[in-house]
Parts: sequence; structure tokens; C-alpha cells
Amino acid sequence: MSNSVTVVTTREALLEAAYDAALAGDWERVRMADVARAAGLSRQTLYYEFGSKDALAEAVALREAARWMEGADAAVVGHEGSPAEAVAAGTQWTLEEAERNPLLKAVLTDDAGGLLPFLTTRAEFLQRAARDHCAEHLSSHWPSIPTDRVRLVADTVTRLQFSHLVLPGGRPDQVAHDIAVLVEALLGET
Repeated sequence: MSNSVTVVTTREALLEAAYDAALAGDWERVRMADVARAAGLSRQTLYYEFGSKDALAEAVALREAARWMEGADAAVVGHEGSPAEAVAAGTQWTLEEAERNPLLKAVLTDDAGGLLPFLTTRAEFLQRAARDHCAEHLSSHWPSIPTDRVRLVADTVTRLQFSHLVLPGGRPDQVAHDIAVLVEALLGET
């Protein structure tokens, strides 16, 4: 029997404490000292690691996005007959996960909490990460697609997914189908 020890880095402890604070609501009132205390670390350590409360919120969002992309990648496996099929599988998983995700629910329901802009007016860093991930996947699986088309499809899909995360527009399977039809049109597959 092996003894496995989970090592939690300073950064991860701070991100987890910030995640918990975001779930609790009213991010605007959360103080850096509270996050540091919840992580069992000093406020100076938190500022050294992230620099500001906004940078901490961005780091939490990027960590969540990385988890999200891993889940979408897993959902796409076996659905890669065409770019549209892969996009549909990833989109459906993304929208279904959105219905279950506690952080997304907290962000969307806490109007005064200060985190909603990280999905809307200040979401460029998240959209860039998602777009680049989508483009990388498309390029690696369908290298014959011209680079400008890959960028167009990745940008369009990402923006539509973000839009549906913030303001759901139908059943996940139907939205995924509709986005797949758009991908087919963008790639000239119709």
C-alpha cells in the first residue's frame, strides 16, 4: 500500500480560498486579507503571488477555464468525424456543465458582486484562452483547414458559447446543433 501525499502549492491554496469566497457571493466585499487567512497564508504572500484582487479573480477564472477545457476535450473524444461534430460535442458539454457549475452560477446571480464583468466586458483573457484552445484543436485534427478559417471558426464558436453561458438561448443540444451548422457553413461543408 502506497502512501500518497497531496501537495498543495501556495498558489493553489490561494486560488481555492478565492474560489470559495467567490462562491459565497459578493466578491466586491471580499478582502485580500480574508482570502489569505482562509488559505492559511499572509496577505503579503497573496499580493506577492497575484499583485491585486483583479489579478486574483482572473487567475481563478483561468483555472476554472482550464478545467472547463479539459472537460470539453474529453467530451469531444469520439466525436471528431468533422470539425462541426467536434464543436457540437464540445459546445453541448460546455452548456450542460454551465447548468451545474457553482462558480458560474455564483457569478451570474450575484449582480453586485463584481465578477460578472469577467464573463462580459472584461472577458477578453478568457475568450482568448478558449479561442486559442479551440483553434489549436481544430488545427491539430484538421490541418488542411486554412489558418484564417480556423481563427474565424474558433473566434465565432467561442463568442457564441460565451454568449450562451451568460444568457442561455435554448437547450444545450439544440444550441450545439445550431453552432455546428454555422461551423459547417463557415468551412464550406454544407
